[in-house]
Amino acid sequence: MEDQYSGTIIVENLSKVFYIRKRKQGILGSILSLFYAEKYPIYAVDNISFRIEKGEIVGYLGPNGAGKSTTIKMLTGILMPTSGRILVNGIEPFSNRKVVTKNIGVVFGQRTQLWWDLPLYESFDLLRIIYKIDSKEFKKRLEEYIELLGLESFLNQQVRKLSLGQRMRADLAASLIHHPNILFLDEPTIGLDILTKDVVRKTIKHLNQQKKITVILTTHDLEDIEYLVHRLILIDKGKIRYDGDLNQFIHQYQKSKRILIHLEEEVKLENSLNGYKILKNDMNRFFEIEVPMDESVGNIINKIQTMGGRIQDITVKKQELADTLKEIYKGKEIELG
Repeated sequence: MEDQYSGTIIVENLSKVFYIRKRKQGILGSILSLFYAEKYPIYAVDNISFRIEKGEIVGYLGPNGAGKSTTIKMLTGILMPTSGRILVNGIEPFSNRKVVTKNIGVVFGQRTQLWWDLPLYESFDLLRIIYKIDSKEFKKRLEEYIELLGLESFLNQQVRKLSLGQRMRADLAASLIHHPNILFLDEPTIGLDILTKDVVRKTIKHLNQQKKITVILTTHDLEDIEYLVHRLILIDKGKIRYDGDLNQFIHQYQKSKRILIHLEEEVKLENSLNGYKILKNDMNRFFEIEVPMDESVGNIINKIQTMGGRIQDITVKKQELADTLKEIYKGKEIELG
């Protein structure tokens, strides 16, 4: 039943702690550890809070080991939190997993929810039975996803014989066949070719815009983020470091831009460009320089013209989102959020 929590995800002071045994050195230490092993905690997720509203697409990013997958597993009821509160569609996932799964879809990039030895259509038909979908409604939904994801040519193939791209499109359809209002995507385009990535991304955007499905997306493919999301949650070492608008994040943390200059003839510009980082100088005609984001391009043009340089072409390139995140993961930013 639709209510105030439909399509929403609420996370309050959520933590997940794993305990690791600390072995003592030497043979005697190893034997003693079997009986008196000292344990120490590893905080995979450390007291995080956020709220995702109905119809949002949120990118949930972080380096390997940051806590992304652990969070998703708690949100979908696979893992029990150590502490804190989760509500998915107004329901606590771990203690009500069967109820929660009726209204969520999940796609893990390297794992399938399809039956390996069955033809794809029969896998879909089993999902119809499991989710108790009316036959006419099932046919209508399946026809929609066959068209959206281009499944027609391999519906009767065994799942084990599908290519990675075919299987990923099939898994996305399987996660949607019961009309969930929340979709969890964990690396949905990993290993896919460019054309399949495009189909998957366009399908996700279409579902969000037309059906208002809430989407939480974890990925290492920054093109997924730039194409799909407006809001970014950045997690590192189990803590949320940023939660806000994607464009604001880019503006806030991009410190420099690159200017590509093509001159009509050779001119030595080193003196006029003193103070800027010259990344490339090809025959004193093609220059690539790095300047602060707030540096005026007009100011640079004036300096070049003062040196007698006639500009044939000039291009301004902002720092890629991937490069910005790499700098943050390396610890170059003192504080995020």
